Amino acid sequence: MHVDPQLRLLTKVARLHHERGLRQVQIAEALGISQAKVSRLLKRAGELGIVRTVVTIAPGLHSELEDALEQRFGLAEAIIADVDEHADDAEVRSAIAAVAAAHLETTVGEGERIGIASWSQTLMAVADRVRPLSGRGAAEVVQLLGGMGEPEVQRQVHRLVDGLARALGASPVFVQAPGVVADRQTQRRLLDDPALAEVARRWRALTMAVVGIGSIEPSELLAESGNAFSPDERKALLAEGAVGDICHRVFRRDGSLVAGPLDDRTVSIAVDDFLAIPRRVGVAGGERKIEPMLGALAGGWVTTLVTDLRTAERLLESSDGSQQTR
Repeated sequence: MHVDPQLRLLTKVARLHHERGLRQVQIAEALGISQAKVSRLLKRAGELGIVRTVVTIAPGLHSELEDALEQRFGLAEAIIADVDEHADDAEVRSAIAAVAAAHLETTVGEGERIGIASWSQTLMAVADRVRPLSGRGAAEVVQLLGGMGEPEVQRQVHRLVDGLARALGASPVFVQAPGVVADRQTQRRLLDDPALAEVARRWRALTMAVVGIGSIEPSELLAESGNAFSPDERKALLAEGAVGDICHRVFRRDGSLVAGPLDDRTVSIAVDDFLAIPRRVGVAGGERKIEPMLGALAGGWVTTLVTDLRTAERLLESSDGSQQTR
């Protein structure tokens, strides 16, 4: 059978380059042709299907599932931690934290101004796992929610903000106020104070936020802090259809804000200021977070989601494809 010499040469060049790893200049010397011709032949080999690019997904990565989350919920990026199906809550939290820490290490740019939510066990685990950046890092790590509360828990929040700032080469900025106060008048007085007014100005300059996604039933850390909503308040929120919160800003299953007296008593970044942050990374996982995460995704509260394998599968199973992003 007659074989086209050009096709034979195309195949020869492709094998030398892709199978034997020779550089274009080496192939040119070996075959007595120009490097430009080698380049054209390699391009033509791809066009004819002689060379096909196949991406092999390494074990522990879930690229197709990440793509499905991004497409379903309009995310810029989804990142899934590989977790064994028998893992307990602590193991799930640890795996998510490790993946989130690696994401920060590889994506935080020089001069970034990063907002961080307090009262999150998962985010504390993230801060503990972030390795110090080499060279110049972020500019500031700014607390997004009031951090005053029970002394021991307050020290943990201080460690979260300060530890993340140190690792990212940034300056920490704290909120010297409780997360929830007695009434709207107290909230307004606090936010009008020059120190908190300066923090609010920094909130409006953030380039990135890293937040947990809370459920209406508080985590152990939040419950111990003295900043959780009371049982009666949680009952009222549930009656309003609330499913979760970010920085104590409570939302429904469709992502809409539950406004009202409780929202007026919260000392944290305003919703409009939060949604104006270009990159908002939500870090959460586990069965109790499914409904809160669906609400956060439906309302476009986060642009990047870091979660675990089981939770990612449950999110896709539980959604009906009708969520609309903001």
